[in-house]
Amino acid sequence: MRKMAEMAGAKERNDDTMCYAGKEIPVLFSTDVCVAGGGPSGTAAAIMAARNGAKTVLIERGVALGGLAVLGCVYPFMDTHAPDSDTPYVVEVKERLRRHGVEPFDGVTQQTWHNPETLALIYDEMCAEADVDVMYQTVLVDTLQNDSVIEACIVQTIAGLAAIRARTFIDSTGDAYLARAAGIPCEHGYEKTGNNQPLSFRFEMGGIDVERLYQYVVVDLQEDWCKSKPPYFEIAEAMHRKQRYKLEDLMAKGVEHGEITQEEAEYMQAYTIMGKNGVMSMNCPEIPVKFSASDPVSYSKAVAYGRKMMHHIADYLIGHLPGFEQAFISREAAMLGARESWRIRGRKYLVEDDYHKQSRFSDAVCRTAWFIDAHGEKVSEKLPPGGFYEIPYGALVTEQIENLIVTGRCISASFILQASMRIQPTCMSIGEAAGIAAAWGISHNIAANVLRWEELPADKRSYVSAGQCDIR
Repeated sequence: MRKMAEMAGAKERNDDTMCYAGKEIPVLFSTDVCVAGGGPSGTAAAIMAARNGAKTVLIERGVALGGLAVLGCVYPFMDTHAPDSDTPYVVEVKERLRRHGVEPFDGVTQQTWHNPETLALIYDEMCAEADVDVMYQTVLVDTLQNDSVIEACIVQTIAGLAAIRARTFIDSTGDAYLARAAGIPCEHGYEKTGNNQPLSFRFEMGGIDVERLYQYVVVDLQEDWCKSKPPYFEIAEAMHRKQRYKLEDLMAKGVEHGEITQEEAEYMQAYTIMGKNGVMSMNCPEIPVKFSASDPVSYSKAVAYGRKMMHHIADYLIGHLPGFEQAFISREAAMLGARESWRIRGRKYLVEDDYHKQSRFSDAVCRTAWFIDAHGEKVSEKLPPGGFYEIPYGALVTEQIENLIVTGRCISASFILQASMRIQPTCMSIGEAAGIAAAWGISHNIAANVLRWEELPADKRSYVSAGQCDIR
């Protein structure tokens, strides 16, 4: 581990500035909790830390909170398939959507239909109410450490480099940026191949005649896959899945006639968006696995490659799918959709058996039953009705760093298990618990990585373990 005194030019000058890499930079905040990343888990962590009495700073590299749900066009929130899985924060977000005129449920499925712009507004409101200091256009650069404690993180702001001191840090970057900067052991990709799950470059299309689309897909083609009806409606096809979709023939003809490539035809999905009449969120293209979510050069090439795929798919749908005749690309995501990149090795390490055996943990922070959804590698059967497994607090903390908690898709888990826990409601619940734990640890002078979640009073926890079989 790097000590502050051992880092070139990285020693404290005073309370207002510090020296980093030979430069004197301002200390923007000296706070209790610093959360890196304002996605589903990071926003939850920041809000809950602040609500529990901790002075909290949330840094976000974009200009909106919500991460993939807002900036990445990843919509809607999938259902965990686990009974009673919604923790209080998740319940509140859904209720706030209703207050803003967005009914999140279609009456048939349990997925949460939201509106990206409304969700960003809700997160701003929740942070303001909790007195969270949100720093937009702020990118994590490095950490400064003293043995096993992170003392500050270095960030790039619109004014240049700056430092943020905190007693506890929460890594909600999705890519374990903060953990890796602090020297935490990490993994990336499938253990058998080294490949990450494929990236996506989601976008929105406007000008769609949804009723005509519904008539064609559901009535004419007799596709019964989507159980809900407009305004809650989705279409899909996935050639590499066991599920056979009626739209596969349409996409296959595009390949046969040379209008789209096989890569572009492999996977296509689209959802209507609440409050955006005639607009659908396109869950495609799925960028080929040869592009890596954990290699910066490869990732950058994937952006241009994916954008080209996006336009080919849009043009083909406009020309051949009833309801899309007057459609157009109305928005492209501000970030690629990374299903998996880096994952930490924490105190506890979740594996595929934890899914199949429905593991329970005394320090569980949430439950989920989303199927193993490892695009390109393994898409497994679902757990039986009522089945679920739990996520332990030990998978959020590490042996090496005392004051670090990790949330979201990069917690301590194998590639295959991560493919199940990565969905947004589960990540939100993990972040919720992290915020509570951070604030509790600070107020009781307990290091984050030795804090015992199960010893917090039950009424202080967002989730109490089911306490059934396989407690460990």
